[in-house]
Amino acid sequence: MSFAPVIPGGGLTGWAFLSRTLAAQKKAFATGAQTRGDEEYFRDRIGAVGSADALLGDRRLLSVALTAFGLEGDLNNRAFLRKVLEDGTLSPGALANRLADKRYLEFARAFGFGDLPVPNTKKSDFADKVLGAYEAKRFEAAVGQVSGDMRLALNARSELAAIAGRSLSADGKWYAAMGSPPLRQVLQTAFGLPSSFVSVDIDRQLAILKARAGAALGESGIEQFADPARVDRIVRLFLLRSAAAGGATSPALSLLQGTDRTGLSLSRYA
Repeated sequence: MSFAPVIPGGGLTGWAFLSRTLAAQKKAFATGAQTRGDEEYFRDRIGAVGSADALLGDRRLLSVALTAFGLEGDLNNRAFLRKVLEDGTLSPGALANRLADKRYLEFARAFGFGDLPVPNTKKSDFADKVLGAYEAKRFEAAVGQVSGDMRLALNARSELAAIAGRSLSADGKWYAAMGSPPLRQVLQTAFGLPSSFVSVDIDRQLAILKARAGAALGESGIEQFADPARVDRIVRLFLLRSAAAGGATSPALSLLQGTDRTGLSLSRYA
């Protein structure tokens, strides 16, 4: 039997327990037969993958790759994924650059099929990087079976820290956060913004988010989330407001399953 995450309660109580036991629970989860088997399969075969078609032709490899980027819901969208991967990221017109959900951009950039003469799959450390993310995302998904809010919170904790450390301008970091649907959900909820906020002009969204962050946290920049204590404050705000509103909704969970491509109609690629 696979290990199921333990979260004795919701809200701040559940989050405190999960945070305190996270390392031990993730270690127990990683020893499960499915996780080990998938990781061994990926490690043995990914080095031989030299094209988008080769990746798309191996469903098990593709499943691990997509899960690592929180895009497992796109497993059957082969034509769309081929376009994302083969376009690469260097051209402004590349599909990944035109999508509002920037997880696709990170996915395409990580593999490098459309950007590099020799893709990143040939690098000796590539498997380790992808599998580290895969383990984290699979654990988050397992947590989501117990609590959607806890899954969103875990994802936000890792994403905020990662974006805070990126070499981007202050506004660029905000746009990166806004380009991640699950992270956007956490921020909007934490700052008391409605779901319709996504339809506001993008520059206006940026101004509002910065103002709300400043009012709630004393600082308006994403770079503050390099401090784990700051991340914990925003997560706690999210959990409190989400609990007051009745918990994570189905749309919020769909964002974590890679099924929402807000910002561009892709029916012709699906």
